[in-house]
Amino acid sequence: MASIKLRGDTSGEITIQAPAVAGTTTLNLPATSSTLATTAQTEAVYNSLGVRNLIINGDMRIDQRNAGASVTANDQTFVVDRFKFRARLTSKMTAEQVTDVPTGQGFQYSTKITSSSAYTIVSNDYFNFQQILEGQNISHLMFGTSDAKTVTLSFWVKSSLTGNFAVALNNYQASTRAYPAEYTINTADTWEKKTITIQGDTSGTWDTDNTAALGIIFSLGYGSDHEGTKNSWNSTDTNSFSGSVNLLETNGATLYITGVQLEVGDTATEFEHRPYDMELQRCFRYYWQGDGTNYATQYSNGAFIICDLPTHMRVRPTTSYNSTNATGSFADYSRTNRFQLYDNTDPTYNVNTPKADAEL
Repeated sequence: MASIKLRGDTSGEITIQAPAVAGTTTLNLPATSSTLATTAQTEAVYNSLGVRNLIINGDMRIDQRNAGASVTANDQTFVVDRFKFRARLTSKMTAEQVTDVPTGQGFQYSTKITSSSAYTIVSNDYFNFQQILEGQNISHLMFGTSDAKTVTLSFWVKSSLTGNFAVALNNYQASTRAYPAEYTINTADTWEKKTITIQGDTSGTWDTDNTAALGIIFSLGYGSDHEGTKNSWNSTDTNSFSGSVNLLETNGATLYITGVQLEVGDTATEFEHRPYDMELQRCFRYYWQGDGTNYATQYSNGAFIICDLPTHMRVRPTTSYNSTNATGSFADYSRTNRFQLYDNTDPTYNVNTPKADAEL
């Protein structure tokens, strides 16, 4: 037998080709009426054909701002690109890009978070490590509709503490929907992979433009005002749950994280190691920093300094720069794809490192 052809009722056909070598190959059909491919299998095929990880810089290797230096993780502080902290109080923790990673997974870096004191969490406290996804990048999830897709979050984590920790998804800008999920660290100071599958939210408002839409929130310490029902969609901005471990309550406690991946479907695939240049370009949409070389010298009398940005940024960025020998003032004429400075006096100056920020 050379092949079997299955023809559709109106168009198209499927050919089942016999193997080229002698022998018998058996295809077992289901005993009851069903499709041959499950939803999970279909999603796995779909994901394998494109950029399946919705997280940018999930392997923590791009660090434009700090180049691996330790920083005090205050409110809105970025450590590696695309990952920032929210903190109700200052100076409760430090963070840095480090080379401590799980073996055999292809990672080079992780983010290390260290508690700076034994702080007692109070009811209105919030301390977390998060990435915010742009609405245009999550619109295909169809959250907020009856067709909302299931997603799976996976990541590698290591901590000096053990117990039940919280990580949440939420509709970041509206702050009216949140799913605080539970994951367990079983052994102290040991890398463990965690996988959490979440049924898509059929309620709430989920932005699909270039604004902050979907938050992935790793809890470091939350008060009771921000606790909700775990492993369920909540109709309030509750990103943790009662009884979860608060890292900041233990002086010197550490949490390492890398390999963060969010993908469509109910199955966690292997981490998507994208090419470095691709990942760097994706980071540039939200933040770009010059390489420290001189972008302008010895200009006067109304000179323009123009730096073309490497990509079209999410919004018109705010701009800043390091300047030496400057005696005048500068006006910012920035655009979404061009960084412009205009000198409206008559100084002699040197602009070293321009920066453009369009973060969420």
